[in-house]
Formats: sequence, structure tokens, C-alpha cells
Amino acid sequence: MTCEGCSNAVQNVLKKVEGIDDIKIDLVEKRVSVATALSSDKIFETIKKTGKQCQFLRTKQS
Repeated sequence: MTCEGCSNAVQNVLKKVEGIDDIKIDLVEKRVSVATALSSDKIFETIKKTGKQCQFLRTKQS
């Protein structure tokens, strides 16, 4: 993500997914964090639908 348009595209596609409780986008660090019980694969595939290049970093267990 290099601009506000990129972050908006990612946020919009994630908002359409039922089961995502929280979305945080750090444009400076180019990171997206979501709070969800969904699999990381589901989130990753959803973000890839934007056409933006993405890489999975890790999951955080509560």
C-alpha cells in the first residue's frame, strides 16, 4: 500500500467479510491487522482480491 486509495481498497474489501471484528491499517508501515476468528488464509485471499501485493506476517493468539 502506497496511498490512501490503496488502504481504502483493502479496508472496503475486508468490511464486506462477515466475521471481521476490527480492521487497523498502518499506511506508513504498510500493514493491515484484523481481529477475527476467521482463518488467516481467508483474510489473505480476501486482501489479494484488491490486486495489491500482500504478504502474511503472523497471527496473534489472545
